[in-house]
Amino acid sequence: MGMTRERKQEEITILKDSMENSEIIVLTQNTGLDAKSITDLRLEMRKSEVNFKIVKNTLAKIASKDTNAEKIADMFAGPVGMATSQDPVAAAKVAYNFAKENEKLVILGGIYGDKVLDKAGVEALSKMPSLDDLRATIAAMIMAPASKIASTISSPASKVAGAVKAVAEKAE
Repeated sequence: MGMTRERKQEEITILKDSMENSEIIVLTQNTGLDAKSITDLRLEMRKSEVNFKIVKNTLAKIASKDTNAEKIADMFAGPVGMATSQDPVAAAKVAYNFAKENEKLVILGGIYGDKVLDKAGVEALSKMPSLDDLRATIAAMIMAPASKIASTISSPASKVAGAVKAVAEKAE
C-alpha cells in the first residue's frame, strides 16, 4: 500500500526543512546494501550528528524546489540516501569513509551552500578537519600564550636553582 496524500505532504515538508536548514547535503546511492550495512551507516552518521534518510525521489525533487538543493534534483534517481548536517565536513567524511569500506555505497555528489559537489568534491571536503577539530585547534592556540607566560615566569626560578646546584657541585 502506498503513502497517503497527507503522508506524502508531511514527508515533503520534512525533506524541504532538512534541505533548507543544512549546511551540506550529500547524496549516496545504496544499490545492494543490506539492512545491516544501512543500519551501520545510520549509526555512524548519528555519531557525527548527521541526519541520514533514504528518500523517495519524486518527493525529494518536489521538496528541493525553491531551495539550493534544486541544483542537484537530477541526482535523485535510483535508491538514494540523503545525508544532511550543520557541520559541512561531517556528512562528507562519514559518507566517504563508509564508501571506502563498502563498495556498494556510491557517493553521487551533493551541495554545500550554493556550490554543487561531485564525488571528488565530497571526497575533498571529507579530508578537511571537522568543526570540532577546528574548535580544538583554536582553543589550543588561544591557550598557548597563557601557558608560555606561565612557563616563562617559572623558568627563571628553575634556572637559578640549576645554577646554584652547579656551583655547589663545583665547590665539592
